[in-house]
Amino acid sequence: MTNIYFDFEDGNGPVPAHQHPNGGGWVADTAKVDATARVGPDAQVYGNAKVSSNAWVSDDARVYGDAEVSGNVWVYGDAWVYNNAKVYGNAEVFGKARVYGNATVPGTAWVFGNAEVFGNARVYGYAEVFGKARVYGNATVSGTAWVYGNTEVSGTAWVYGYARVYGNEVVNGDETEKELIGILVKDRIFINGKWYVEEVEDDE
Repeated sequence: MTNIYFDFEDGNGPVPAHQHPNGGGWVADTAKVDATARVGPDAQVYGNAKVSSNAWVSDDARVYGDAEVSGNVWVYGDAWVYNNAKVYGNAEVFGKARVYGNATVPGTAWVFGNAEVFGNARVYGYAEVFGKARVYGNATVSGTAWVYGNTEVSGTAWVYGYARVYGNEVVNGDETEKELIGILVKDRIFINGKWYVEEVEDDE
């Protein structure tokens, strides 16, 4: 496509690339970015990644591998979307968040801070995952649920509705129940109509 090369610092050395006309960010010739999409001057899209429709990739964000970003999505800050992850609809990934593996983030969901969503996890609706939270495995976070702090949601866990999961909670649907529908969750978790109390040791 071009005789211009750029090193995306992914271990492949300089590869054929070009600057996207809408924003000026570097795009590998192997990647596909629609003319209607925007790649900011410091953002990068490489590998076989696809950025389509009105999606924005800006600041120091990276979209690479076989990842797909489409619709009205914004990926910005120092956020990375990679592997086979898909972010679409009106979702936003920002801060230093990472979405990877086969994870999907559709709808108007937000993933931000230092949060990670990976594996086959799905975060959608108006859900938010932030702080240092990690959602992975086959876990789902949806509705208007928030998962944040140092929380880990994994296995087949499903957090939805108005649930708030935070602190140092570990929710694994393989070990407990499949659905977490609590209204407020910290030290106690409400699963399928039952309260479960986490024993917390006093360090003092």
